[in-house]
Amino acid sequence: MATSPAHRTAAVPARVLRLRGGRWDSRSDRLAGEEPMEVRIAIAGGPAEPIAVTMRTPGADFALAAGFLVTEGIVEAADIEGVAYCTDPAEEQAYNVVVVASRRPPRREVRARAHAVTAACGVCGTATLEDLCARCAPVADARAVPAAALLGLPDVLLEHQRGFDRTGALHAAGLFGPEGVPVCVREDVGRHNAVDKVVGWAALEGRLPLGGHVLLVSGRSSFEIVQKAAVAGIPVVCAVSGPSSLAVATADALGVTLVGFLREDRMNVYTHPHRITREA
Repeated sequence: MATSPAHRTAAVPARVLRLRGGRWDSRSDRLAGEEPMEVRIAIAGGPAEPIAVTMRTPGADFALAAGFLVTEGIVEAADIEGVAYCTDPAEEQAYNVVVVASRRPPRREVRARAHAVTAACGVCGTATLEDLCARCAPVADARAVPAAALLGLPDVLLEHQRGFDRTGALHAAGLFGPEGVPVCVREDVGRHNAVDKVVGWAALEGRLPLGGHVLLVSGRSSFEIVQKAAVAGIPVVCAVSGPSSLAVATADALGVTLVGFLREDRMNVYTHPHRITREA
């Protein structure tokens, strides 16, 4: 049975291995919830047709669906007659599919965002993760990375953020060797684009898979970032902010060591801590 909207949460409990001032401990934590949501349009009472899939934190789903369609120029606000969740009782993830009733057909098509739209209501974190695991083998790299090397990465990344220095508006993704030496740093207005630029550079240089490397992103870790790292064979993914719940689940399933809140003398290790030597 589908989990009702009232029981979905923006904060998901988790356990984390935490480093603070040279001391490690295990504590409870809260992760930002992340799940895909499929948006469909039903024209004048007809069947609902898939339009796009977007990653989101559950909550205000109807407003998100309507706002997405309006701001993307797909429908006019005045044409929206109503919004509802998928009502197929046989689907476990019905509350991850939102149907918008419109008086008129879409003004234009939009490419599915983040994932291919499916015909079933089962668009959910579980289904998305299962699909990824079916086409991406877990990262098996067992080489360890010193905690001290990780702690120095944010400053090194910042030194290479030339575009950010000029604009203050760009994300960065940096690929590092196991001892913290920068290999490739790229910037973009989108976190995911910056990671794609790093992986694309490695692909064009014939360097994939990227075993023994560390990826650091300047924002938070999302499902897409962990997915891209796993496909590229990167065993350790770090971020200066926290991860989403689906990012943690993905990293755990795909053998990726996921580190968040990497700043100064601190970090949280969410998955596969065996790759990090704890002498900070």
